[in-house]
Amino acid sequence: MADSRYRGLRVLVAGAGVSGRSAAEALLAAGAEVTVTDGSAARLAALASLESQGAQLVPGHNTPPEDTDLVVTSPGWRPDAPLPAAAAAAGIEVIGEVELAWWLDQERPGGPATWLAVTGTNGKTTTVSMLESILRAAGADVVACGNVGLPVVDAVRAGHRVLAVELSSFQLHWQRALRPEAGAVLNLADDHLDWHGSLESYGEAKAKVYAGNDVAVFNADDEWSTRLVRAAGGRRVSFTLGVPRADQLGVDEDRLVDRAFGEDVELARLSEVRPAGPHNVANALAAAALARAHGVEPAAVAAGLRGFEPGAHRSVLIAEASGVSYVDDSKATNPHAADAALRAHDSVVWIAGGLLKGADVEELVRANAGRLATAVLIGRDRGEFSAALGRHAPDVPVHEVASGDDAGMLEAVRLAHDSARPGSVVLLAPAAASMDMFTDYAHRGRAFADAVRDVLSETPAATTRGG
Repeated sequence: MADSRYRGLRVLVAGAGVSGRSAAEALLAAGAEVTVTDGSAARLAALASLESQGAQLVPGHNTPPEDTDLVVTSPGWRPDAPLPAAAAAAGIEVIGEVELAWWLDQERPGGPATWLAVTGTNGKTTTVSMLESILRAAGADVVACGNVGLPVVDAVRAGHRVLAVELSSFQLHWQRALRPEAGAVLNLADDHLDWHGSLESYGEAKAKVYAGNDVAVFNADDEWSTRLVRAAGGRRVSFTLGVPRADQLGVDEDRLVDRAFGEDVELARLSEVRPAGPHNVANALAAAALARAHGVEPAAVAAGLRGFEPGAHRSVLIAEASGVSYVDDSKATNPHAADAALRAHDSVVWIAGGLLKGADVEELVRANAGRLATAVLIGRDRGEFSAALGRHAPDVPVHEVASGDDAGMLEAVRLAHDSARPGSVVLLAPAAASMDMFTDYAHRGRAFADAVRDVLSETPAATTRGG
């Protein structure tokens, strides 16, 4: 890229994780002078190979070097953290890895890729993965990237022609130039309020997915999605779990129907959406809307949904024994996601708890009190769950597990197993983040699956699944 806008720029990459590595490698290839900083010596050491390419690795910067032209920040850095705050005060531009990817994409010799972007509190990964499956069925050179799969910079550098991009609120906060062909906000609920400060600021970040769209996709059944789309300048297309009107996709009896890009086009049968449940039907409709905005034919939508393989830790059946199912939905890291998981079942032994990050579980417990058989609570904020259960479900037995990590999960599963009765579901849907006990939600899900297998190992009637 001899004419790259980054050639000769002195760039500080803040964060040596996956996105930081990708940003640093791309900037070096574009001719920039790159310094990478991180508070973790281990993460910096993992990038030692970049030093031979000319990068400098510097531990723990709180202020950018005086000659810095640009700061590229990893998504987790809050804007009021010392480094980005100092850069902004010094008049140094601060962008995210996704913004960097956008500008690098504009420099492609063959022209930029088509970006189809998805954000929302819940369902992003499933929707983007469904969208990738649909586009592949249509023959597109597509990859899922962003907050799932490849970092966007790597997807751009690999040359893919269509990008199905999952964007978190952290990533969107740092965006300025991003202009996807079509974008969707699936929903909005209390989450990451400790990072953004308020639900309104969280929504403002999410709404950036609508900047410059040809088609803005929104959820007609979600108040915030409907509110945020008002800022969109392109055509607005909504999806609903009800019977669709014109300019909507929705459900008519047992069919997913498009009345936005056609008069009455059947896209798929309801039974072809996996995993089952209203929230995943909504995800499928959102993915279909984005695909149809890109010109995908109905047959490819149906084929893509049939061929879609759900991701790990999202309503995954781990085992069945003595009439009891054990389901891993560790990805339910906030109350909104846990509500969707709980509503898919009638009688639940609920394993919940972790880091609430400022979220409130009152409405979650109140709305699902009638389907709870027992609650087993783990994690730092389990007391808030216990108090809400005492107020809204006083007859539901509650067990609390004080120990952490995998041993704590094993104890929780033992308690859940002992409480479960035929016809019930032992459901890990924590409604909270995992970092108080585990590395991430995937580690938590694996610990649950391992604990289930351990507890059932001497139960001949058990049927375990891959996890």
